Amino acid sequence: MDPVSAEEVGPRTSGVTFVLLSHEIVEAAILELLDQRASGASVCPSEVARALDHGQGDEWREFMEPVRCAAVRLADAGRVVITQHGVPIDARQVRGPIRIRRST
Repeated sequence: MDPVSAEEVGPRTSGVTFVLLSHEIVEAAILELLDQRASGASVCPSEVARALDHGQGDEWREFMEPVRCAAVRLADAGRVVITQHGVPIDARQVRGPIRIRRST
């Protein structure tokens, strides 16, 4: 499955395309990357953002907040665990780097 089935919105100007991604697409991208890892392995939100951006330069940074929000939704549903320094955390309560892994 291609994690990005994005819809272009607005005019293409100066090489910039505005993209809307559904919650389901971002969540699917997280789960797809986790499926490609060994059991218990984690992914960095930036890896998911880069996958959503298809490696098209620095635009992936714009996907970081949607990826974090999707990770929180998946954690609330019990599908993933969000960690910081290897310790499970509530990503709504912390700042800084996090990792995402499948729930066990």
